[in-house]
Amino acid sequence: MSSLSRELVFLILQFLDEEKFKETVHKLEQESGFFFNMKYFEDEVHNGNWEEVERYLSGFTKVDDNRYSMKIFFEIRKQKYLEALDKHDRSKAVEILVKDLKVFASFNEELFKEITQLLTLENFRENEQLSKYGDTKSARAIMLVELKKLIEANPLFRDKLQFPNLKNSRLRTLINQSLNWQHQLCKNPRPNPDIKTLFVDHSCGQPNGARAPSPANNPLLGGAVPKPGGFPPLGAHVPFQPAPAPVPTPLAGWMSNPPTGTHPAVSGGPIGLGAPTIPAALKHPRTPPTNPSVDFPSADSEHASKRTRPLGISDEVNLPVNVLPVSFPGHAHSQTFSAPDDLPKTVARTLNQGSSPYEHGFSSHPTDPTSGWYQCGRSWFVGSWFKREAGPEKLQSLGSGFLYNAFTGVAYSRHLVQIFSYHGNDDVRQHLEVWDATTGTKQYTFEGHEAPVYSVCPHHKENIQFIFSTALDGKIKAWLYDNLGSRVDYDAPGRWCTTMAYSADGTRLFSCGTSKDGESHIVEWNESEGAVKRTYQGFRKRSLGVVQFDTTKNRFLAAGDDFSVKFWDMDNTQLLTSTDADGGLPASPRIRFNKDGTLLAVSANENGIKILANTDGLRLVRTFENLAFDASRASEAAKPTVNPISAAAASSAGLTERVASVVSISAMISRLIYTNSGNAILALASNAIHLLWKWQRSERNSSGKATATVPPQLWQPSSGILMTNDVSDTNPEEAVPCFALSKNDSYVMSASGGKISLFNMMTFKTMTTFMPPPPAATFLAFHPQDNNIIAIGMDDSTIQIYNVRVDEVKSKLKGHSKRITGLAFSHVLNVLVSSGADAQLCVWSSDGWEKQKSRFLQLPSGRSPAAQSETRVQFHQDQIHFLVVHETQLAIYETTKLECVKQWVPRESAAPISHATFSCDSQLVYASFLDATVCIFTAAHLRLRCRINPSAYLSPGVSSNVHPLVIAAHPQEPNQFALGLSDGSVHVFEPLESEGKWGVPPPAENGSTSSVPTTPLVGASASDQAQR
Repeated sequence: MSSLSRELVFLILQFLDEEKFKETVHKLEQESGFFFNMKYFEDEVHNGNWEEVERYLSGFTKVDDNRYSMKIFFEIRKQKYLEALDKHDRSKAVEILVKDLKVFASFNEELFKEITQLLTLENFRENEQLSKYGDTKSARAIMLVELKKLIEANPLFRDKLQFPNLKNSRLRTLINQSLNWQHQLCKNPRPNPDIKTLFVDHSCGQPNGARAPSPANNPLLGGAVPKPGGFPPLGAHVPFQPAPAPVPTPLAGWMSNPPTGTHPAVSGGPIGLGAPTIPAALKHPRTPPTNPSVDFPSADSEHASKRTRPLGISDEVNLPVNVLPVSFPGHAHSQTFSAPDDLPKTVARTLNQGSSPYEHGFSSHPTDPTSGWYQCGRSWFVGSWFKREAGPEKLQSLGSGFLYNAFTGVAYSRHLVQIFSYHGNDDVRQHLEVWDATTGTKQYTFEGHEAPVYSVCPHHKENIQFIFSTALDGKIKAWLYDNLGSRVDYDAPGRWCTTMAYSADGTRLFSCGTSKDGESHIVEWNESEGAVKRTYQGFRKRSLGVVQFDTTKNRFLAAGDDFSVKFWDMDNTQLLTSTDADGGLPASPRIRFNKDGTLLAVSANENGIKILANTDGLRLVRTFENLAFDASRASEAAKPTVNPISAAAASSAGLTERVASVVSISAMISRLIYTNSGNAILALASNAIHLLWKWQRSERNSSGKATATVPPQLWQPSSGILMTNDVSDTNPEEAVPCFALSKNDSYVMSASGGKISLFNMMTFKTMTTFMPPPPAATFLAFHPQDNNIIAIGMDDSTIQIYNVRVDEVKSKLKGHSKRITGLAFSHVLNVLVSSGADAQLCVWSSDGWEKQKSRFLQLPSGRSPAAQSETRVQFHQDQIHFLVVHETQLAIYETTKLECVKQWVPRESAAPISHATFSCDSQLVYASFLDATVCIFTAAHLRLRCRINPSAYLSPGVSSNVHPLVIAAHPQEPNQFALGLSDGSVHVFEPLESEGKWGVPPPAENGSTSSVPTTPLVGASASDQAQR
């Protein structure tokens, strides 16, 4: 096949994809073998459509083509076989073995025998090599990783994995150019030729009388040249074809045929539709032909149409032909964003309320440019622009805006109010009412929908005002302000809940909707033809709610989908960018831009609303706050009351009430960590449930970072699921909880005595589980350079180096005699330090995983640790020294020699140490004790700076048995830390603002030196060790 023929296939593939011929697209991909659609292949594998998977592959390779192909087919058929065994469908498994797997026996007979023997096992996981096989979903995902590598390495797939970079609708553009060229060659070219077929060349007939008026002199709307049109009707395949009628009516063309009588105009004044103020299109009605016409330049450029050109010319013809809907470059932007970074994606403010809004936005009355805020279902607003009185129909306007309440949908258009209403007893009226906003009198009633009205979109062009409406049956209707019925009747994509909106300059029309099956669409309409011009990609396969959208700046579209806000450039169907607004969004958040596009309101969980802003928007918010909230800010500026603590003081934000009210945790906080972003705390309780608290941006917390002065919110996705570890066949009292957080806060790996689980931190969904006990995991640590490598400490005293990507244990390290209780990587020294319940420290090379050194802790004389005492390790910021935490001591070790350079030992009468950690800058050590005391040390010399007594943060009624089990340091604020307590509560600590730091070192006589000779780690000279 020639290269041009090959390229034609790609053009056809693009056309089929744009026209939604999904099965045909993939059939042509497979039959031509030109493009391997990896996304389609992945979907079919995830869905387990094995016949289609192999059929699609067969267009590109066969089993015996090469070793890569053989491995691909083997992995697929093996997975199909294991799934049959997992379902205990022996007959199906035997059929797969004989028909599909036997072909591999000639290449590896031993392997085939081993596969056959799986039939004799009650559970194929009894086979050692398959012991880590999880559920079907995770197994398919793991297999896909391997398949993608094999396909990318297979030479038969070379140059077939990337689709050519084509302009949108390239085939349509070429046909348009061809028709232009054919028309130029006509002896008597007509300005409005009737193109009825593409099967033969176009030729204009003999002229019959005077030339028809040029489109330049006969615009649809006040001089606007019509946009490129739609495909000639092709029966069932024409998208959004109008209801059967003798003459199809375009979305914009319906305004060209108004009634000849006079009707009250929207202002209430008597102007007729034939009056001089109406555009020429309405004075000279243009009746569309049965098929879309070809529109050409005016008589001024007539010579260009008649001029012939030599054959073979390659430059594009740019005459405005309306035969095929072609995607043209974007419109001029009077004000545009310079880059996606200018989109409002920074959370500037979080508004909380008592009831859930189902519509919100910024006011946008045409005569009032000020950007205020409204929300529906409750009567508060940024800027206080509306107030709601006793009844749902009593709305008093204090400015302008757009409001829905529980009974009425309302939209402004100049000084008119359009209303569609609910009157109780399931009476959703299937009509619209138009009221004059100044006099309060009803102007019109629009009847014609056969289902409840879902949304309205008022608009005006020149002096013509009109309104689109959509209903729950997916019908789109358009109305002039008269009582003569709707002018168009179209089906919206998805045929269910749809909203419509124009670009800011009113030249481009978009709609967004979701079908009952959850399939969402954003499309741009060709108003001239009533057809979809382009469809935007990037929605999740099945949206979890009705997707809402908005437009801004004549350039961008935004929609709420998949717990985030997604953005598109109007001229590009591919997703531009997205933001999760720091989390806390529902599955399909509602959104609304302000007039300038600098702010974006987004509905949030727990009946909240987030205001996202770009740089200009942040300045605007600050201006509003200075003007409108001075009094409230003054009243809220006071710091909370704090208790003096020994040599310093602390304030704490308790999380106890929030835990009890949402999850009713009665378990202990076993593990605690700040997220790397510093705006949330993640805890793992002893009942295997994870808890995530997030701080929101507010007036008192403009950064949105964790703080002790503002309480956070316990966060859950809208699905309501919890991140819960596997606890099957484990004794909760014996289980050792452990977790590790990825560097980008996207995933947490966790275990509570059962399998290790990998959770998505955004959705709380379990991505995969692996390594069922025994042995059970007791400590987890991500490799600093590769998140796919995890060091897993086990309760059998081993350390397993596990590669998540390939589901394989790379190394098993042996050196401890009891369970592993601590692991820490140094990326500077390329080592792993481990600690165990045997009070031993080991240093391992992270290159070859050989043990370099080991040493037992120097326990104080006369002290015998508990049988299950933990030893924890944590690297200093210099990555050379590390902190050792044991119930009997704190110590600083130098790694290369594994020597103790500092040690602090509490008095014999003091309570044991429960946990300790470095501050984020490694200048302090925070330590908690079993008597609920917290001590803060200088890290350089382990010298006591401050002691926090239990009475400073525990209420008098709390049991004396409550104590901290774990302590965590903020990743950016060196003076902030958090405690996880045995009663299931978490407290966050910061020094008083007047102090700014944690205490001062006590006098030398209050302590005594330790018995270990030391040298200082940083700066200052060695000094006495304070004893507690």
